[in-house]
Amino acid sequence: MSFSQLLKAHFNEYLAALAVATALFMILLCMSWSSPALPKLLAEDSPIPITPDEGSWIVAIISIGLILGPFVAAKAADRIGRKRTLLFSAVPIMAGWLLMAFGNTVLCLYLARFLFGLSYGTVFSVKPLYFGETFSPNIRGSAVILSGVCGKLAAIVMYGIGPHVAFRTLAWIGMIGPIVFVLSFMWMPESPHFLLSKGKFKEAESSLLWLRRSSNVTKELEVMKVFVQRSNHESGSFLRMFAPVYRKNIRIMCIIYFGLTFTGVFMIKAYAQTIFMKISSDIEPAEMSLILGVIQALATVITFLTIDRVGRRPLLLFSATGTTLGLLVVCVYFATSSENDAPFLGWMAFIALLVVVASFDMGLLVIPPIYGAEVLPRPIRAYTNATSTSVLGLAHFMNLKLFQVLTDYVGTYVPFAGYTVAGLITGVLIYLYVPETKGMSLEDIEQMIAKGQVRAEKRVSDVELRKD
Repeated sequence: MSFSQLLKAHFNEYLAALAVATALFMILLCMSWSSPALPKLLAEDSPIPITPDEGSWIVAIISIGLILGPFVAAKAADRIGRKRTLLFSAVPIMAGWLLMAFGNTVLCLYLARFLFGLSYGTVFSVKPLYFGETFSPNIRGSAVILSGVCGKLAAIVMYGIGPHVAFRTLAWIGMIGPIVFVLSFMWMPESPHFLLSKGKFKEAESSLLWLRRSSNVTKELEVMKVFVQRSNHESGSFLRMFAPVYRKNIRIMCIIYFGLTFTGVFMIKAYAQTIFMKISSDIEPAEMSLILGVIQALATVITFLTIDRVGRRPLLLFSATGTTLGLLVVCVYFATSSENDAPFLGWMAFIALLVVVASFDMGLLVIPPIYGAEVLPRPIRAYTNATSTSVLGLAHFMNLKLFQVLTDYVGTYVPFAGYTVAGLITGVLIYLYVPETKGMSLEDIEQMIAKGQVRAEKRVSDVELRKD
């Protein structure tokens, strides 16, 4: 089935996916803010004078909020619902941008970034639940990637406009994110799985009827009901994640989040202009940042159009390979560079950085939420997504601080050498342990992993199950 046919058949689902995707637009405006904002804060005419060390804390403190946010979100998602929890995530971000717009101290910046982190953790731990429980298996991948496309639009906005506007104006640009998200998502239905788990069968049927654009969803609703009832008999908790029965599921998530975190691309994006200042080239760092944002958007669009055809596993392998090779080139450049380097060497390093970010965005960045929605059984889904997002925040915080320290006192090539090794390890582990889940229902994925069929070539397809 072509993409245009999929769009026509699943229009309402894609509409809901787009509404959820604006949450990532909201978050990425916050994440991308540091690249154009730090040079303004460190300049002589800074609206809030800061030291380089304070600048690294401003960048890194968002991760502390990211650590704490998911634990509250996991409980809220199971009590008040996925939709309401996501909507509430806009409140801390609005408060943060107001602090940016009117605050006059470094403490205001710290607090704003912490609030951004709380919302970041909430969105990244709850969004996979909504996607996994709401969308049809044959479009689930492209629906998730749509979030990445919106996120890259946010990066283009910050990288393209940020360097050319005043510091306070950046805050009002950022405020667009939560407003657009709330106005878009407030009209969307709650997850049918969640409604069934609360015994709200009529509401679940109404939600599914609208999403599927069908007058008869009885069969699918019955399958969901049986699945949810079976899951409800298994109590969920944070400790439950460590039960032996879920070991293979957790292993898959650990591998994917290791690659997401330790290949260092988040650090590259956060310190984009700072890194570009170290590259000898005849274009300005602000222009490099804008090119970076455009390349990210193009890479994510390609993934959006191909993931439900190519599959998750091939894209992850391609992503890990491209990211590792690009990081290796950048590492060699910074290890051997000098002030008298020819501009073409700087261009090679810049192109390698573009390869790193584009490859990362085509797989390691956008696919983990899909696996978070697909490979985790319902009793531990909310708790595992919350824990993985919190651990991601802790690792993110350490990486952001360590990047600045290593760059200042040892050399920029050192963190890039570590990222290269991490990329190589990630590729090997994905090849050995991460399965293909394209086009499979949550029930079939759960059975496949429980049987130990974690290799793509051994999976049982949806089509075969129906024939049986």
